[in-house]
Amino acid sequence: MSKLMEGIKQKAKAAGKRIVLAEGEEERTIRAAEIIAREKIAKVILIGDEKVIAARVPGAKLAGVRIVNPKTTPDVKKYAGFLYEARKSKGMTEEEADKLILNPLYFGVVLVQSGEADGMVAGAINATGDVLKPALQIIKTAPGISTVSSCFIMILEGSKYGTDGVMVYGDCAVNINPDSKALAAIAVSSAQSAKDIAGIDPTIAMLSFSTKGSAKHEYVDKVVEAVKIVGELRPDLKIDGELQADAAIVESVGRLKAPGSPVAGKANVLIFPDLQSGNIAYKLVQRLAGAEAIGPICQGFNKPVNDLSRGCSVDDIVSVVAITAVQSK
Repeated sequence: MSKLMEGIKQKAKAAGKRIVLAEGEEERTIRAAEIIAREKIAKVILIGDEKVIAARVPGAKLAGVRIVNPKTTPDVKKYAGFLYEARKSKGMTEEEADKLILNPLYFGVVLVQSGEADGMVAGAINATGDVLKPALQIIKTAPGISTVSSCFIMILEGSKYGTDGVMVYGDCAVNINPDSKALAAIAVSSAQSAKDIAGIDPTIAMLSFSTKGSAKHEYVDKVVEAVKIVGELRPDLKIDGELQADAAIVESVGRLKAPGSPVAGKANVLIFPDLQSGNIAYKLVQRLAGAEAIGPICQGFNKPVNDLSRGCSVDDIVSVVAITAVQSK
């Protein structure tokens, strides 16, 4: 485990947040809950049937873990009412809310939005779209943020790039072809993730195949416009673009291609122009350079919800719960 991940877990322990594990009857999730409870990383709320959970992992030590079954909790009408109030303007009926609240993903999001929990983690057995949809409908985006996105914290110990080898890449998992407004939101959210999770002061490069007008294309224009939008929204952020990747992180190249730029050659937050480039980049750096890739981390929600890979390990779930706890305000 990297020093950064260990630090994140220590922050989570100090925060004492309540995190929902919506897939509470899934074996890896139950085993992760044991570890989280034992190490006091967070206060776990498992969604599921207590008998099913006990049969799935016999002897599981879940002291201190709250188990809630949507089908039997006496508060189900209260939660259904909360869901109805949140969605009635979109046409939801009370009968539909009564049915939908039994879905663990919706139940978990309602716990978060109602203040009974501080964040939610799911995705071990559910697709990304199924995990994010209830959060988008009920929790929605944070003030001033128009787009939910993702980032990876990339750690390459001993590297001269980034901040002591730590960088943040966004968006590498959610938005396929963001427009300028969405790119700007990704940049702002990634800067916040850099501060809150990676513990670094963000210096943001908006990446392209062009540096400061070296090429002309609508793809370049999109990035340039995104930089302007971020400047208007958050003039406090250190950001520049469009920059090629080498100009963004290599000082000598940055001085040559973008003289006078406050970011060129010093970037520790890289914003990719589309999902193809971001996803390819993080996987190449992970595999070829041996970097540790922490994520994907969802960002931009008003309250934290994180999506797991369906191939995740028990340790992955523990780490994502710790990150979710740190994201919670």
